[in-house]
Amino acid sequence: MTTATGSKLKVTDMLFLVMLALALYVGLAKPWVPTLPPQGHLVLLALIITIGLWIFKPLNMPNSVSGFFFLMFTLAIKVPAPNVFSGFTSSALWTLIPALFFGFVLIKTGLGKRIGFLVMKMFNPSYPMLILAFVIIGLALSALTPSITVRCVIIVPIAVSVIEACQLELKSKGSALLLLSAWAMAVIPGSGWLTGSLHGPIIMGMFGAVPELKGLMTFDSYLQVMLLPALILTVLLIVGGYFALKPKDTITLKKEYFQEEYTKLGAWSKDQTISAIILTVCFLMFFTNKIHGIPDGATVLGGMFLLTISGVIKGSEFGTGISWDLIMFIGVAMSIGGVFGVTGVSKWLVGVLVPVIAPLTTSPWMFCYSIIILFFILRFFDVAVFIPTMTILIPVLPEISNNFGINPMVWVPLFIMAANCFFLTYTNMFAMVAESIAKERSWTSGQSSTYGMVYGVAVLITLAIAIPYWTSIGMFK
Repeated sequence: MTTATGSKLKVTDMLFLVMLALALYVGLAKPWVPTLPPQGHLVLLALIITIGLWIFKPLNMPNSVSGFFFLMFTLAIKVPAPNVFSGFTSSALWTLIPALFFGFVLIKTGLGKRIGFLVMKMFNPSYPMLILAFVIIGLALSALTPSITVRCVIIVPIAVSVIEACQLELKSKGSALLLLSAWAMAVIPGSGWLTGSLHGPIIMGMFGAVPELKGLMTFDSYLQVMLLPALILTVLLIVGGYFALKPKDTITLKKEYFQEEYTKLGAWSKDQTISAIILTVCFLMFFTNKIHGIPDGATVLGGMFLLTISGVIKGSEFGTGISWDLIMFIGVAMSIGGVFGVTGVSKWLVGVLVPVIAPLTTSPWMFCYSIIILFFILRFFDVAVFIPTMTILIPVLPEISNNFGINPMVWVPLFIMAANCFFLTYTNMFAMVAESIAKERSWTSGQSSTYGMVYGVAVLITLAIAIPYWTSIGMFK
């Protein structure tokens, strides 16, 4: 099939046209009147088109501009502006923006790279020791910024330099093991606390858009349900990944290599010292929130203010330091729940989804395993950081909680473990980021899929430990 310009329509373009046709049917035929009001049908029309734009990216349209279509359309059909823009007034978004600038500071000052080689030079090179070093680097960087992309930009080049210094064969098992382990440690461990990855603030914002869920997710409540699974999953992944991709050759690199690389970085600069102090204080403030009561948003805004007045962040860098396309995308995603509530879509979704989920709620085991397997399947289609799926499900969580005694917070680890999965590289945008950074040193599709299968099995084992724990803390009644 060709367009008017003679270029062939891509498969993704055709899939988008299918979603467009579905959206027009829903919006014009209004098949669910009277249970869903006409305005609700039009909201679904806008949502289906927006999700299609996010997933299939016709004309390479930025996620923010695709989201602006949703905002424009819902305003045009007289949805109140406070609901349409509710995501942009969410404290979660204003926690995320300064925190992303923390990632910018890690790269700009070279502090992230310094932390990486500071850790690496403590270990005698071997596959297990290098992987352990990547775990520590991933944890350290996760404490300083929620930006997984930033962590990939820091840790993946370090892994590539190790691979080259070891003269490992291109795309060999050893090369893939080190690279995939480094990337995974930039992604997985940080999901254990609210500000350790993008997922935490995004889900908190979506919870905040649902009146019954507002205030439910805090740093402490998130930590309670997510820290243990994240730790278990990290351990299982690095052990399972090692045996799945265990190389035949040994590491011949000497410890002195890392010491020399660290020496090349020179002495600590003033900006690195200031940044390290401010970012460490912010992280400690997050963890002691229950003691001092200062909101996380105030902490990160204060940290950004201090980084700016100290000269680490220049005024001219405010527009270029982070991806505002990402911020706008997240702001729109956080707004969708507010639109659902005022237009009757949330109430309609309850009537549709609750009966479907009901058979899966006979026990915590049936519920968790059924949902995670369903989510794994959805990840092959929902590649937009799993935001579309969370957008649809989060508004109905209060009703599921009321009917079946499942605390909405137990959905958080299920969302995040599914969002981080990568059975195929295209399903995880951060895997694609790492692949593009590593270039010819990247892994093969088979190696990535093997490691992704290890991750999937690790999730299933993690649930076997997490479910009794979640039950013991009252997540299931």
